[in-house]
Amino acid sequence: MKKRGKSSDYLTLEFPASSCADLELVRSAFADVVPITPHGRVIPPPSRPPPIPLSRMRDEREVIYESMHDPIRWDEATENGEELSFVRPGLSRLILRRLRRGEWVSQAELDLHGLTRRDAKIELANFLFECKRHGIRCIRIIHGKGLGSINREPVLKLHVRHWLMQREEVLAFVQARPVDGGGGAVMVLLKSNTQR
Repeated sequence: MKKRGKSSDYLTLEFPASSCADLELVRSAFADVVPITPHGRVIPPPSRPPPIPLSRMRDEREVIYESMHDPIRWDEATENGEELSFVRPGLSRLILRRLRRGEWVSQAELDLHGLTRRDAKIELANFLFECKRHGIRCIRIIHGKGLGSINREPVLKLHVRHWLMQREEVLAFVQARPVDGGGGAVMVLLKSNTQR
């Protein structure tokens, strides 16, 4: 195709060399045709991609970050060096005594030694899910005493206990007996599958 003249916006077709009769026949067939002017066309806008919810994604990232770096409550029991224990409100404190004495036998255990805080939280969540799925009631979680960490402080000890308090399926927990790991482990009682 080629533009005809500078003042005209019409396009003409150039045909390959053919007989003059064919060329005249084509010209006569197109004699009544009026070219469409460019300004009369409607060009639809290109379709836009769906919007990206940046603020929702940022909020979700912040929630995940906060949950991974959750604040630890340093209560009086921690400052006094006493063992931490937890029993869900509304339950008898006899549960703690029975857990301390080893009246419930540990049916499963999870060792979190050497894991980062992030990996430990993921492993703990997966472990609790599997215990719930299999109907396991009493578990032992080994978080370590921190003897190999910087300043010889237990990195996971308080985090594990804080995470356990947040889990709905956890009824109670106490520091393990010396034979079960002492200050480096915690005994946990979980809800039965029949409890709501």
